[in-house]
Amino acid sequence: MSRRTYSGREVVKALRKMRYRPAGRTGSHVRLVYEHPDGETRRVTVPMHEELAPGTLRKIAEQAGAKDFDRFCEWIDELS
Repeated sequence: MSRRTYSGREVVKALRKMRYRPAGRTGSHVRLVYEHPDGETRRVTVPMHEELAPGTLRKIAEQAGAKDFDRFCEWIDELS
């Protein structure tokens, strides 16, 4: 089972490895965008906090298109 607490930096690092690119920053929030070759675009906003709240992490997973939250957490562990 993967852990459930991650920093914003860890999440951004994992997303960047999956071809999400920075699209801007507002205060402590980083916006990332992914453009799929078939034209689909996903936008994710990640707060750069030391520890993301579980609900915030779940919302980031939804924005990134994750179907399985547990697998999303395992994926962050693998890539960060």
